[in-house]
Amino acid sequence: MFFLILPDRHTIIPSFAAATAMRIGGDALLANPLRTLLSTLGVIIGVASFVAVLSLGDGMQAAARAQLEQLTDVQTVSVAPRTFVEVDGERLPVHGYPIFTPDDAAQAAAATGAIGVSLFEKAAVMVDYPHNGKRRATSVSGVLSRADEFHRMTLTEGRFFTDVEAERGLAVVILSQKLARELVMGADPRRLINQAVRVNGVAMDVIGVLEAYAGEAGYDAYVPFQTGRKIFPAADPPRPSTILLRASSVEGVDQLKAAAEDWAARHYGRLEKVDIHTQKARVEQAEQGILIFKIFMAALTGISLLVGGIGIMNVLLASVTERTREIGVRKAIGAQRRDVLLQFLTESVAISGAGSAIGVILGLVAAFGVTAIIRVEANAPFFRAGFSWLTIVVAVASALLVGLAFGTYPAMRAARMSPIEAIRHE
Repeated sequence: MFFLILPDRHTIIPSFAAATAMRIGGDALLANPLRTLLSTLGVIIGVASFVAVLSLGDGMQAAARAQLEQLTDVQTVSVAPRTFVEVDGERLPVHGYPIFTPDDAAQAAAATGAIGVSLFEKAAVMVDYPHNGKRRATSVSGVLSRADEFHRMTLTEGRFFTDVEAERGLAVVILSQKLARELVMGADPRRLINQAVRVNGVAMDVIGVLEAYAGEAGYDAYVPFQTGRKIFPAADPPRPSTILLRASSVEGVDQLKAAAEDWAARHYGRLEKVDIHTQKARVEQAEQGILIFKIFMAALTGISLLVGGIGIMNVLLASVTERTREIGVRKAIGAQRRDVLLQFLTESVAISGAGSAIGVILGLVAAFGVTAIIRVEANAPFFRAGFSWLTIVVAVASALLVGLAFGTYPAMRAARMSPIEAIRHE
């Protein structure tokens, strides 16, 4: 014996009615293409503005972040001896603070997992050029080899000192552009390469001259760390040195700082004589400013979406008025309130969905076009529009939400109509 099991009619009818309602809604939109296009235009403009502004904001944030990482020490953790403490507003000297060496710097880098390490010690000494007797009080830093890579120094002429020169503490020096020009009395600073200058009275070979930079004011020179220890004047208390550690990213700065604190605590006991600092606050301030800008601009462009929503509501209200008899006939032959409600909500979502799809494309095109113009006109090759799926999702979701919100009232008005009164409507 075989049994044929049929689905319940209450399961079939709602799904069939829903499909019918959506089909009728689509047919109604196609029946008035110009009116549908005009109502969609408001959503297109709103979504395009929204996507363009957020994409430009993402690009600005990425560009600002890249510039900060390149030009500042935001990825750097500094480990320095604490030379004084403040007690009741008075600065009291700290005795017995640690004096870091190149071995300490290497150990700190290995223990913390830093991608780069630097060590420097500064002294203010006199640098003079025996050829013409010109001399200048200069801030001279003893640094490790490859400090040019860590601190992003660019040389216009010559080279930086090698590992061997650094380990042996050879008498070589790198001069800043301003110092080199002063020593040669305005002549070409490249003439100093392979010439001898005296640093605190010690003859040293100039092997490189740094590139000038905007705002260069003081006089600077760089020697191998071990060389600095030899030529710097004696100091009491000892001259402090500072270790710099670089994180692989801004997000890794806090982890690197924690690792540096663990390393310092293991080697020097409690952290009473060591200060560990970061520059991450700069990035946070910049990103906060850009976030405020993005929220403000998104709020302004959101007005365009509201205008688009009002257009949708107007179109649907007109549609309800024009199709009153049709609604009455549908309800008279068995259509439920939910069917009529779904029909008009379908029209609303279709308008906002189509508008959001077109608006996303136009917004991205506008954002990338504007950034291309900015790169050319402002000579900013680093500035590009950002692409984020989150931006797309937020824009589309906002458009659909606006469509539903502004389509609900006309849909409910149509669904509440009495069949008899609707059929009698002229």
